[in-house]
Amino acid sequence: MSLLPRRAKLKVQAAVSQDEFSSFSDLSSVSEEDDKEDSVWEPQKKVPRSRKQPIPKESKPKRVPRAKKKTLHITDGSGGVAVKEELNSSVAISGVDLEDIKHELDTVQTLKTTKTKRKSSPQSPSDQRTKKLKVDEETSKVCNLEITNNNTETPSTSTMWEGICKKEENEDDFTFGQSPLKKMKTVTCPQGQAVKFPANANSIKEEVEMNWDIVQVLSERTNIELWVCANIIRLFNDDNTIPFIIRYRKELINNLDADSLREVRQTLEELRAVAKKVHSTIQKIKKEGKMSECLLKALLNCKTFEELEHVSAPYKTGSKGTKAQRAKQLGLEVAARKLLENPGELNLLSYIRPNVKGLSALQDIETGVQHILADMIAKDKDTLDFIRKLCQNRYICIQSSLAKVSSKKINEKDVDKFLLYQNFSCNIRNIQHHQILAMNRGENLKILTVKVNISDGVKNEFCRWCIQNRWRPRSFARPELMKILHNSLDDSFKRLIYPLLCREFRAKLTSDAEKESVMMFGRNLRQLLLTSPVPGRTLMGVDPGYKHGCKLAIISPTSQILHTDVVYLHCGQGFREAEKIKRLLLNFNCSTVVIGNGTACRETEAYFADLIMKNFFTPLDVVYCIVSEAGASIYSVSPEANKEMPGLDPNLRSAVSIARRVQDPLAELVKIEPKHIGVGMYQHDVSQTLLKATLDSVVEECVSFVGVDINICSEVLLRHIAGLNANRAKNIIEWREKNGPFVSREQLKKVKGLGPKSFQQCAGFIRINQDYIRTFCSQQTDSAGHAQGVAVTSSADVAVTNEKQGKKKNKTAVTVVLKPNPLDQTCIHPESYDIAMRFLLFTGGTLCEIGKPEMQQKINSFLEKEGIEKTAERLQTTVPTLQVIIDGLSQPESFDFRTDFDKPDFKRSIVCLEDLQVGTILTGKVENATLFGIFVDIGVGKSGLIPIRSVTEAKLSKTKKRRSLGLGPGERVEVQVLNIDIPRSRITLDLIRVL
Repeated sequence: MSLLPRRAKLKVQAAVSQDEFSSFSDLSSVSEEDDKEDSVWEPQKKVPRSRKQPIPKESKPKRVPRAKKKTLHITDGSGGVAVKEELNSSVAISGVDLEDIKHELDTVQTLKTTKTKRKSSPQSPSDQRTKKLKVDEETSKVCNLEITNNNTETPSTSTMWEGICKKEENEDDFTFGQSPLKKMKTVTCPQGQAVKFPANANSIKEEVEMNWDIVQVLSERTNIELWVCANIIRLFNDDNTIPFIIRYRKELINNLDADSLREVRQTLEELRAVAKKVHSTIQKIKKEGKMSECLLKALLNCKTFEELEHVSAPYKTGSKGTKAQRAKQLGLEVAARKLLENPGELNLLSYIRPNVKGLSALQDIETGVQHILADMIAKDKDTLDFIRKLCQNRYICIQSSLAKVSSKKINEKDVDKFLLYQNFSCNIRNIQHHQILAMNRGENLKILTVKVNISDGVKNEFCRWCIQNRWRPRSFARPELMKILHNSLDDSFKRLIYPLLCREFRAKLTSDAEKESVMMFGRNLRQLLLTSPVPGRTLMGVDPGYKHGCKLAIISPTSQILHTDVVYLHCGQGFREAEKIKRLLLNFNCSTVVIGNGTACRETEAYFADLIMKNFFTPLDVVYCIVSEAGASIYSVSPEANKEMPGLDPNLRSAVSIARRVQDPLAELVKIEPKHIGVGMYQHDVSQTLLKATLDSVVEECVSFVGVDINICSEVLLRHIAGLNANRAKNIIEWREKNGPFVSREQLKKVKGLGPKSFQQCAGFIRINQDYIRTFCSQQTDSAGHAQGVAVTSSADVAVTNEKQGKKKNKTAVTVVLKPNPLDQTCIHPESYDIAMRFLLFTGGTLCEIGKPEMQQKINSFLEKEGIEKTAERLQTTVPTLQVIIDGLSQPESFDFRTDFDKPDFKRSIVCLEDLQVGTILTGKVENATLFGIFVDIGVGKSGLIPIRSVTEAKLSKTKKRRSLGLGPGERVEVQVLNIDIPRSRITLDLIRVL
């Protein structure tokens, strides 16, 4: 890996000249308002020149206190943003009054007066420095405002990036923690090229210092370039979420996908956990007075928990001490060192003490020296590195066998499940992840015994290397001393090194298997959540059952509950209940039945298929589909379901949930804890902390990328938007109920508890439907301005309100005309509105054409002439950022990328297991994907398995947009039956193609 930093350094040289890397220490750590304000903030050296410009001076002493109070709030909030973001009046989203600009200039003149007074008053140095920063920021801001009025085009964020960061790096009192200096956190991100750091900038200072560089180790473990790892660490240090990074910071992570980013974050957390544990161990050993320079170095070199455990084991409190420690206490360490350094002068007989246990005989002394040497060998870094490298090039196998002494409580059926592993052996480099998890489960149940086998050839080569190289005595040693050294090597390998290697191999295999299992669960969950919705249909949900009947629920196209009932289809009353079902379907004009796949699913499916084949529901053309009901029963008795459907029987709630899973899978499945959805493998055997973190991250990714209409979405869905949580979602809903619908994304800043960082992370994923807002605005106009305290912070909201952000008490409510921003319905982040407006100027488009074919034509014709890279250069932004803007302007208003994914498989007939024949070609839907194969529902009541060896890249769809490699739940496939085992209900399939 020594070439890696050099290679990264060569790549970076071109970027160094732009001085972008120097600014990344504060990347993504500021609010959305700061992004907009800083977008026109010139370097400090330009401020004096601006001050010389004549500003109308109005001496009004009485206004000083009031101006001081108000102007700070305007600057802290969203006031003034519109003026700086506007390009010119012809493309303004809403007009900017010149009086507002004049008021802003007057305000700054007042600030300058205030600054002069503060200088004359005695203050502490820290207070003077803090207040000076705030006043200078206000002054420079308005000086730039004057410049903006004189120019027709505002510089983009990337233009100011270098100047800002050069200044901030030299700022003595730059700080992250103080709220008054919040604006000094600088711009969120350069809208420029990817920030590549030079070799000396790749090292990031961590809270806990180690002897290894965290960026270097992270790059080695994840196989990702150094500069990308450095960027990712800084992004995560600044509390950026994965969806935000993936969509709006692509250039900084070299276009990594979400799964790779999660893997890097997980590895980073592991390394930090090791470093934290190392330092706590160091403090503990220091407290006991056992620390030595050699031990400290060994501890700071540890990169894994296994290494740390090996080094620190002898120093654990309560331990009786190792054999080497007891020998050292007898004073034999000098003899051991002399054997290596000067064996000619060593006389073991001189150490005999007849009355001391352990020194009474020559044999005891030889044994003690042997234990000390064995301990030295086992803790030597070079020795361990050699044996590890040797094992990489030799055959090392893992073996499992039936445990000799099995517990009497073990069920014979459980033993049969591990039949494949009762005499199993495999090379550790070739073993599959699911095999490791299976052996671990068998070992935990005390059914299997698992061990790692290292051949004698490895041991012999290791001992030969030690004698000839690392542990060779410096001068001639007598045969009896060489025998002690040989015994020490054998003892060290057998008693210390071999167990360490076994633990390391097992830990590495288990860790990799668990990670892969969790990642597989995450991929399956994403595929399930992104199943294409079926909007606009009235659906009947059926929760099948025998004795207690089948629960029915009919829901409207807007997911409202229209009717609930219970029918008994499998108790001899099938014909009478059929009339009842037909009457319900006709009354509510419902032609789609959704059946849960739980108990009595097969019989219920046969019942409906029989009625459909007989045209019983004529004139309705009824179809049905089977949907997973995993987690529905858990959700039906949850407080969330009780709040959403009060007074409804929990069994009927399950039927409602089953129907909604087809209508809008994402909105319904986010109500259920992800691990209960049941699309994983060995999910109970993996780290539950890792599983929960990964699945929650996948849910957040899916909900954010789909986006939510903030004026109609549920609180549960809102919780999973990047940057939001349960409390913030609740506050948003309360604000909406109190003040009416949101008209602009900027209004989110008025919500209690939603700070600048949260706004930055969530703003791009929240949509505001313009038709809905236009209707609301017309109603507001008719009501003669009775909107109380509705503070609109759209692109022209200078001095809209004097209310402090996060405060409940309104000091002065200002009535304004609500003016929506059409860009708020797109995926474009507010930080890029300025660039989007300038891009519209280039193409000749208008805001009214967003999402229409005319806009698409204008963009395409412009890009054909200019090219996307040249356009990005003209706009002083990056290609990924410009691509997001193009997508946002081109996509229709109701665009939902889930339509690219598969819809549920609607059927009218049923096939039985007995009807299948080898060679039959069928279509089916993927139910679950595991590391050993794909389970496919082919409509016979039992899923078939496609072995993983049959899923080749050539058979996967290349034309369809795929979010992850391989197959996932919900995808439709064409398969051929290879084998049918009716007694064991097993069907083996071969994948033909993905439909």
